[in-house]
Amino acid sequence: MPTTTANTATKKVPPPPKGPKITEMSDETITKNTILVNSQHTNMRLLFLLQKAVQHLHDFAIETRLTTEEWEAAIKFLTETGKMCSDIRQEFVLLSDVMGLSVLVDAISHPKPANATIGTLLGPFHTHDATEMHQGDSICSEGKGEPLLIEGLLTEPDGTPIQDATIDLWHCDANGLYDTQYADRDHPDMRGIIKTNEDGSFIIKCTKPVPYPIPHDGPVGKLLQKINRHPYRPAHIHFIIEKQGYDRLITALYAKGDPYETSDAVFGVKTSLLYTLDKLGEEKAKKYDMNADDWYLKWHFKIITEEEAKKLVYEKNRDALTRAAANLTLNADGLPEPSPLD
Repeated sequence: MPTTTANTATKKVPPPPKGPKITEMSDETITKNTILVNSQHTNMRLLFLLQKAVQHLHDFAIETRLTTEEWEAAIKFLTETGKMCSDIRQEFVLLSDVMGLSVLVDAISHPKPANATIGTLLGPFHTHDATEMHQGDSICSEGKGEPLLIEGLLTEPDGTPIQDATIDLWHCDANGLYDTQYADRDHPDMRGIIKTNEDGSFIIKCTKPVPYPIPHDGPVGKLLQKINRHPYRPAHIHFIIEKQGYDRLITALYAKGDPYETSDAVFGVKTSLLYTLDKLGEEKAKKYDMNADDWYLKWHFKIITEEEAKKLVYEKNRDALTRAAANLTLNADGLPEPSPLD
């Protein structure tokens, strides 16, 4: 049988680029060497992020004495999490939510003064196809739940009205499902966008939100079940509030007294965001073509300027570095990175 001869033309191998040389490799030097070879660039913020990621990952493995079997199970879990993601479902965001990371990152990135509306996590159900509504329109199709009228007001903390701001809101229906969870979804429902009036006010109709479980048919849900955690969230309404020159507010309002108020699966509930619904009453019912026993929610949102937000982030980050006594500095964006002297 004739022997197949491989192409004997020798491909010239380029010399290795200049950089750090790894002369000793062991479990005692792997962390230092990994950080070293990741540092061959001038992006100091990225260098800092990678350095800390490697350090904490390696410390985790060392402190827990991580086994190969556990590492393989973690890789499998993350692979399955990625496969579950789509244009209308973000399983990695859900994982971040149930680990408490989403709400923590929002708090770090968008700190608020005591007299402004506090933020919370975005959640996995926001879309970018919501329809812009007129004042008094409903974001919900018929039969989606008990009617609710929201009268909102948007101002600066000192009461200055904010006109023409974008209010993007969405919530689940009476079945505890978002529109994206229905297989036959062909248009946005239970979500909409409205602009604020000259006095900062806006009026929108929706339905009374109900408690619901986060999607738990995937790897994140299986994890919750394994560690004996429930997947439920208290009734709430999501908001993204934006206006040029102001810090974007991602927040949600939560039903006070909800059975899951104190055990939200994604840690989003904050005391200052709790609401209590009232009945609409005859006068408003007549004005907005609703029934007197429909639900009513009035809420005053207060946001800060981008300049105020940037200053607050800088102050918070500076204080954090001071407490850490680290050899770090704040860059032009107010984010920590290694000091040029290091």
